[in-house]
Amino acid sequence: MLTDALPRDPSSFQPLRREDPDLLTGQACFVHDVVLDGMAHVAFARSSVAHGRLRGLDTDAARRCPGVVAVFTAQDVGERFIPAINPLLPLRREHRMPLLAMQTVDYAGQPLAIVVAQTRAQARAAAEAVQADIEALPPCVDFATDEALTEVQHSWDAPDASDAPPAVRVQACMTSPRVLAMAMEPRAMAVQVDAAQATMTVWAASQSPSRVRTDVAAAVGLDVAQVRVITPQVGGAFGSKASVCAEDLLVPWAAWRLQRSLRWAATRSEEFAAGMQGRGSVLQGTLECDASGRWLGLQAELDFTLGAWLPFSAVVPLRNAARILPGPYHVQRLRVSGQAGLSHAAPINIYRGAGRPEAALLMETLVEMAARQLGIDPVELRRRNLVRADEMPYRTPTGETFDAGDYVGLLDQACERFGYTHERAWQAQRRAQGECVGIGVALYVEPCGQGWESARVTLHTDGRVEVASGSPAQGQGHLTTFARIAAEALGVSPEQVHVVCGDTAQCPVGVGALASRSIAIGGSAIVQACREALRRRDSGEAGPIVVDTRFESAESWSSGCVIVRLRVDIETGQPRIERVVWVDDAGRIIHPELAHGQLVGGFAQGMGQALMERIVYDADGQLLTGSLMDYAVPRAEDMPDLEIDSRSTASTVNLLGSKGVGEAGCIGVPAAILNAARDALSPWGEVSLDLPLRPERVWQVLQTPPVPPVSSPPSTC
Repeated sequence: MLTDALPRDPSSFQPLRREDPDLLTGQACFVHDVVLDGMAHVAFARSSVAHGRLRGLDTDAARRCPGVVAVFTAQDVGERFIPAINPLLPLRREHRMPLLAMQTVDYAGQPLAIVVAQTRAQARAAAEAVQADIEALPPCVDFATDEALTEVQHSWDAPDASDAPPAVRVQACMTSPRVLAMAMEPRAMAVQVDAAQATMTVWAASQSPSRVRTDVAAAVGLDVAQVRVITPQVGGAFGSKASVCAEDLLVPWAAWRLQRSLRWAATRSEEFAAGMQGRGSVLQGTLECDASGRWLGLQAELDFTLGAWLPFSAVVPLRNAARILPGPYHVQRLRVSGQAGLSHAAPINIYRGAGRPEAALLMETLVEMAARQLGIDPVELRRRNLVRADEMPYRTPTGETFDAGDYVGLLDQACERFGYTHERAWQAQRRAQGECVGIGVALYVEPCGQGWESARVTLHTDGRVEVASGSPAQGQGHLTTFARIAAEALGVSPEQVHVVCGDTAQCPVGVGALASRSIAIGGSAIVQACREALRRRDSGEAGPIVVDTRFESAESWSSGCVIVRLRVDIETGQPRIERVVWVDDAGRIIHPELAHGQLVGGFAQGMGQALMERIVYDADGQLLTGSLMDYAVPRAEDMPDLEIDSRSTASTVNLLGSKGVGEAGCIGVPAAILNAARDALSPWGEVSLDLPLRPERVWQVLQTPPVPPVSSPPSTC
């Protein structure tokens, strides 16, 4: 029984993380839990039309609703816009989105007016009473525009590139649909105004409190010193909370205008319609090989959607997908072109992986297709083309630098754990008995952020240590891991270390927790500060000793190999994952249990994308998957057993030798699942499959006659 597994003496229970007691006993504070004196509530009137001319707003009925304090429109807010993006790729023209719709509406769910009332229910009822006069215009759906807002190109030829014609040329085209970052806690914000001090405190579910403070101050018209941002417990973020949205700026603006405390909490329906989404691309590629399996050339065309407006990291998915190709492999020629355009739908932001999954999907699909056409085992074909460990650091065809990795070792370790040769033989036996079984392999590389992060370390005279980081947390366990990093660097017990993060009043200005950078860069900043504190203490400086530091790093690159065995139900087309073996290289791992948890969580989201998750809009720009009745997410019973190993090669670009781990599952897992499905269906030919793997599409393939079998050499693994 479950009770037999629990400690008989509750006082003997040792939590895995410092954060766990509050979370497990219901004492944790999320933004939804923040209650302020005199607090009123905010709701937004939103457009029901995807594209149109806004001819007028009638707010009279809303103002008369019970409990209403104020109603604001664009006339009140004025010309305030979403902040400028991170200019990692140039834009062909300026794009500015007002915080509230002005002359036009550009997506269904766009905020039209702010309603403030005494209760949340009153605010939502009054928002429904706002009447919008909109002249509908034809919407542009994703990928329908001929005008790219941004683009990227990569072209490279090896000095020894062969002029011989390829023996094999394979082509793939696939769609990676929009998905929703299904955080437990929808977007939320609470604001407290101190009129006497002319200051504002903002509680925000954000991955970047320093950025929120800067953007809020600019929107309200305050100095950053007048704004304090606190990110308490954040119920999941996954990239979607790395940028501010219009609501994040309008709530503080309204609070300052009214000089009173306000809180806004999005509903789940608002998250579907107006929250920041992920993915959304069409991927095309061609891989050319010689007869021995050497890869001669890779051409890729990447078409990404941006949605209606641009979050701070809007261009990151396209940039990442383009620069990561051809993944961990050699290729003699590379031609990559990518573009991203606007559409009348919710915005696309970075979502766990942010372009990395797309690169792996395209590359690993092409590899498996080439292996089938060449008659070479897909593992052996990969081994012949992988970058070797003795080539590190390795400069890629797109100008990136792999700092450290053993990709052949990852592949071999995964195959050994999987029992690859035996599994292939068993697959043949099961197929002979009429089963539809496939084995899919995927290797991946994961750029883990670059740039800087901050830390402050204080050595108190009584032996206590305080660590303040510019990198907040959204459930990763930073309080626990950062304490362990500091304790090791200082030679003290972790119990002596108190960690603070997610509060701009107590922490130095930082970049934030995104791009798998928190440990590699944020943790290295802590190490750097600890080393300086020790140096000053050893030189005789009296305490307390306070060290502020900023660590800057080149990019570390994680990697891994996922192997999936998948069975398709012949009668229904339903795919079922039977076995998963996964070897990941995250460099030096500080807390193995927490790293394992990150991999398991990433697998769940990667599996969700592969098997069930898909945002769908109709031709009028209306959302068809606007609730959990229509949008499927993985449940506990969907999760297979995972066999996860680590193969660590220390990074050479940071003080810890660590790499990222949080996004790995969303990168390698969808590609491995898709390859397993394509392998299962390979007796029916080289079929076209998109994600998610819908049973009806798989069933349609099964209704066609199988093609004559092509003999392949036995596995050499």
